[in-house]
Amino acid sequence: MIPLKDYNPTRTVPVVTLALIVACVVVYFLVQPTFPDDAVQSVESADCTNFRFNLDNAAIPYEITEGRPMTEPEAEELLDLVGCSPSEGQDSSPDKSVVLAVLYSMFLHGGFLHLGGNMLYLWVFGNNIEEVAGKVVYVVFYVVAGAVGTLAHVALNVDSPIPLVGASGAIAGVMGAYLVLFPKVPIRTLIMFFLIMLRDIQARWLLGIWFISQFLINPNGGVAWAAHVGGFVFGVLGGLVLRARRPPEPKPQYAADRPYF
Repeated sequence: MIPLKDYNPTRTVPVVTLALIVACVVVYFLVQPTFPDDAVQSVESADCTNFRFNLDNAAIPYEITEGRPMTEPEAEELLDLVGCSPSEGQDSSPDKSVVLAVLYSMFLHGGFLHLGGNMLYLWVFGNNIEEVAGKVVYVVFYVVAGAVGTLAHVALNVDSPIPLVGASGAIAGVMGAYLVLFPKVPIRTLIMFFLIMLRDIQARWLLGIWFISQFLINPNGGVAWAAHVGGFVFGVLGGLVLRARRPPEPKPQYAADRPYF
């Protein structure tokens, strides 16, 4: 199920949400070595270059557990293990900040679909949370949710040397807060299950199903489901705090002739 929009209009421009989306898009297309260039002659070498970039910049459970960046011999061993030449990319920097890498990872993505899906979810759910929380609190909430998601992933993968990239943990936090604050707001949803359908589904059902589905993900499939769960749980707790001081929930606005449940 893919949310397309919610029937929950805001009274203010979601400047922070838009800025986060722009930042992620800019980093993906202009900073990450996403596409081959003159120095990268194949898709395979492009993937290796991107993996090396993430290795040098993104959050890595092993580094967080050890409290230090990976050494160059360790990086070369890992590159060889995944079938990449140790010469791909630049040497690991001993000045890499393990803490800042957690923040940096929230703006890196593993592919266009990864980026597009995350930005869609952030746009659908983020603008209302920004309005309720206020711009400064929203920024802090977003970053902390992402950090909590990262630590949840690390807790289950303490020795993993694989970089963690994506804003999913932070966005899951936004979704958790939305569940608490706007549980009955209808979400226009694309459902792909045997048939492709458009339906309006209450946020509590959509987000509840999404949360449960995280536990059904193949743990070896490359999806950091624990980061999603950790960020979502933090978002629910944060939503409970925000609910005490938010304005009244807007009345859901939707056409009566739309299927709705």
